[in-house]
This record gives sequence, C-alpha cells and structure tokens, in this order.
Amino acid sequence: MSSNNANDQTLVHHMPEYRVPEDMEWEMGRFKNKTKFLFHTRPERPTEPNAGFLRYEAGAGFKLHRHDFAQVWYVIDGEFDMGGKRFGPGTVVFHPDPHIEEALSTQTGGTIFFVQYPGPTTKAGPVYEGRMNIKGELPEITEKDLEH
Repeated sequence: MSSNNANDQTLVHHMPEYRVPEDMEWEMGRFKNKTKFLFHTRPERPTEPNAGFLRYEAGAGFKLHRHDFAQVWYVIDGEFDMGGKRFGPGTVVFHPDPHIEEALSTQTGGTIFFVQYPGPTTKAGPVYEGRMNIKGELPEITEKDLEH
C-alpha cells in the first residue's frame, strides 16, 4: 500500500491477472469474425479494458464508424486494408478518444489483438458484453450499430 499525498488516501495496489488464450473459446463476432475476450469491461470493474483477439475470415470487414473510447490494435497475421493502405503482421494502430475507425477489409483473413479502454478525455467506456461477442443469432447490422 502507498499513500496519496494530495488527498491523504490509501491506495490499494492489485495483483496482476493472467489469462491463457488457448483456455478460452472463440465467440461469434459482428463482422464475419470471431472474438476471444481475455478481459471484458464490467460495471463492477469499470477500469478493466476489453482485451482479446478478433479473427476475421477472408472477405470480412466493416464500414467507417466512430467510438468515444480509446483502443490499440496489433495485427498478428493476415493483411488488412485500412484507410486506403494495406497493413500486415506487426502493424500497431492507436485510436485515441474520441476517434473515427476507418473502414476495414481483408481478402486474406487474419487476426488482430485489441485493447479497448475508457477514453481518458471522454470517460466513455468500451464496447459492452454481448456486442462484439454475440450471444445467440447474429443480429442485422444497422447504421446505429456503427455509431458507438
């Protein structure tokens, strides 16, 4: 424990949490992809990021849209067309808050590791449980779906 001199409050330091991706199942995603969440934002833990993998099949993608949270992507495999350019393994993409997420498409399919976290300036939380990892049947994508 340490003391916060500004408020004279005691901070509690938490231990790290570990996840092994191989121990987790893939779930259906919204855009011809599958998701594997390692961590997921919850009301009782608002600072926990969404973090995990997105696996897109060949021909998958999404339209330009916006978000109020921040996020970072790391391309693990495959090639992705974003913003009129093609990016492959090792590419890191930072989306500050609020941000425009450019249209994404892939002809090869591929995997992206992502971390979404509350916007430092907007304070808006990342995508909630059941929106990127679909439970049940895949709903029709609407323009409103691309606005959050």
